[in-house]
Formats: sequence, structure tokens, C-alpha cells
Amino acid sequence: MGTRPSDAAVAPPEFVRLAAHPLRWRLLTELADGDYRVRELVERVGEPQNLVSYHLRLLRDGGLVTARRSSFDGRDSYYHLDLEHCAEGLAASGAALHPALSQAPAPTRRPVARERSRRAAVLFVCTGNSARSPIAEALLRHHTAGRVTTASAGTSPKPQVHPHAVRVLRESFGIDLSGRHTQHVDDLVGRRFDHVITLCDKAREVCPEFGPRRVHWSMADPGAAGDTGQAGYAAFQHAAADIDTRIRYLMPVLNTPETVARSEP
Repeated sequence: MGTRPSDAAVAPPEFVRLAAHPLRWRLLTELADGDYRVRELVERVGEPQNLVSYHLRLLRDGGLVTARRSSFDGRDSYYHLDLEHCAEGLAASGAALHPALSQAPAPTRRPVARERSRRAAVLFVCTGNSARSPIAEALLRHHTAGRVTTASAGTSPKPQVHPHAVRVLRESFGIDLSGRHTQHVDDLVGRRFDHVITLCDKAREVCPEFGPRRVHWSMADPGAAGDTGQAGYAAFQHAAADIDTRIRYLMPVLNTPETVARSEP
């Protein structure tokens, strides 16, 4: 008979240890729906704030969750589920169980119905409609070959799309956004969207109701520093990469397969 492995050898992987706790799993599933502040998570899970904060800290330490200060109220922080890190953790956990389970999983895609009464409609909203929301609109349209109705708007739109947003889409994704005009959310009054996604903490507070499902992605404005040089462009590259990742994990929710090969910014 073989020797019994030590307790250390059979200890579950870190992802399993973190995610297996009932409250931490509940927090992960809530954050899979969008970015939330602590007080919102407290309301959603029905547990005391000190307990929620404790488990959020453990999830942050484990790299499954990140946090950033709200641009609307600096006393608040928005928590975000790092889906890429979760995918890596799931793959590593599978490999620890059996070598045949070591392949890193791609985002799950549900079968697409052969016939749809209409295309899903998604609206992206930020403050200026000059960076985050037009980048998100362009990437979703790009990755789904236009099979999703996409739009973007701002609560206080800038006169034009930021030149760095135009450049990063052209250089990293082959998307031409030149000549694209910004628009105000009021221009869309009367339209209905299946999904409304705010990418700005300030816009989240004042965005009108456009549809049944509203999600928040808390993202810093890459143009906030006003840097028109290469350092400023790097902020747009980072923002576009982050938005691209979120878009790819959004598509299975929309029941829409990706049609464009992955490009690396």
C-alpha cells in the first residue's frame, strides 16, 4: 500500500479555499453582476458591514476582487470581480485535481438561439461620452459583428471623442472611430435597452432609466489628467484593455458568440 499524503499535499487550492466559504461565494456571485460599493453588498447579502468588509479583504488579498475609489464620492470604493483571475484560479484548481483538467477555460458561451425576435440592445453611459462609453460601444459592435444593437451617450458630453480613444481603437483593434460624434443621454429618451451599463461613478448617480437591466462598471476616466502625450495614451491603452475584457465576459450574458479573434492591445 502507498503512503498517505501529508495534509499539506492534499490541501485544497487557494481559489477553492477562498470561494468555498458561503459568504465569500455569495459576494463573488453578486460582483459577477457588476461593481458595487460595500454598503450595497451589505444590503444584497444581508450581513453586517464589518463581516462583509472582512471577507472582501480576504478576496482582495487572494486577487479575486479589486477595489477603486469612487470618482463620485471619494469616501466610497467600488469592488470589482477579476474574472480573468477567477478563470486562472479555476484552471489551476482543476489541474490540482487531475492533469486532464489543466486547460485554462474560456468564457462560457451559451448556445445561440437559431431565431431571435430582435437583437439585444445595449447602452453604455459615462459623463463625457468621449472615452470609456464610445470605446465600449465600438468594442461590443466589433466583437459581435454588429449582431447587438449598441449605443453610447454621456450625461455631460464633450464636444468630440478624445483623440486617444480614436487612436487606441485603431491601433489595438483595427476600429475606425474617426468622425464619430458624442451625444447626450437626453437624445435617447424614448428608446429602450435590454442592458444599460454605466462606466462612470458620477454618471451612475444621474443616468435616466432606459431599460430593465442596469449594471455598473466602475472605471477611471483615462482622459482625466488631460495629458495629450504618450503617458496619457498609456492610460487609454489600459482602459481599452480593461473594457475589452469586460466586453468579452458580457457577450455570454447577451447570448452572443464572439466572431472576431482576440487581439492584444
